[in-house]
Amino acid sequence: MSSCEREVLKIGKQVDKLLKSDTKSIDALDLLNKLKELPISLEILQKTRIGMAVNSLRKQSGNEDVNTLAKSLIKGWKKLLPAQAPTKTNSSQEKKKDSGEDSREPSPPLPNGSGDGKSSGSEKSKSLPTAKTNDVVREKCVQMIVGALKIPIEGCDLDQFDDIKEIAAEIEDCIYTEFVNTDMKYKNRVRSRVANLKDQKNPELRRRVLTREIPPQQMAKMTSDEMASQELKNIRDGFTKEAIKEHQMAVTGGTKTDLLKCSKCLKRNCSYNQVQTRSADEPMTTFVYCHECGHRWKFC
Repeated sequence: MSSCEREVLKIGKQVDKLLKSDTKSIDALDLLNKLKELPISLEILQKTRIGMAVNSLRKQSGNEDVNTLAKSLIKGWKKLLPAQAPTKTNSSQEKKKDSGEDSREPSPPLPNGSGDGKSSGSEKSKSLPTAKTNDVVREKCVQMIVGALKIPIEGCDLDQFDDIKEIAAEIEDCIYTEFVNTDMKYKNRVRSRVANLKDQKNPELRRRVLTREIPPQQMAKMTSDEMASQELKNIRDGFTKEAIKEHQMAVTGGTKTDLLKCSKCLKRNCSYNQVQTRSADEPMTTFVYCHECGHRWKFC
């Protein structure tokens, strides 16, 4: 990894921190100026996906200087794209142009960012489209997250969410930024997101991610307990309370005696319980607990 790529990744993490809090225009301008000075190549843009972070910063910031500088960076990164080979469609458009007909070519996809790359007057057209990273593993992971997010939710129209691919790409990008590679830890993190989003008993998680109630940065780092449905959380809490209760009963219950000697600490500070674990004509099983060292044993 080159020093430039490491610096871009470092700046990307700082931008993510700004996005989670109230964006400070001075800090944002400083980070954007650092990016402007770096010799960023197309390969670095594709690996780091810094374009998405800069575009998100532009959307969130209300500072005019930040918006202007972010747009300038995005415009400069557009020029790094290789020229596309002419196609039949382009030829027909050229003929229409020569004949005086109004013909507009769609703008090419950019290295990083969000949007669909189409030229229109809306705000979405100004967004930096998500480009392919040339990393088969990363692209596959984004597709898996998209598939999980597109699972129908009862009482919710998925057609109203036109940025599902952007959300999936942001989640994957946050995971990749944390590990900076696609090793097993990265894959396991992605798989856990996909499994929880696909859970038919937990549609609320998908809805909260789609509405950005849970931001992509948070979704990328949530634990299994945090992603679990409320029903499963209640079941787990019940198991925990039951286990604590059983432990306390084992320690505080029983009959104290000094007739039994612990084989571990050789002390006689014990308590015992007798339970009929076998058939009625068999002797009871005695369970013993040592209050000195916590050793447990049983005998018949």
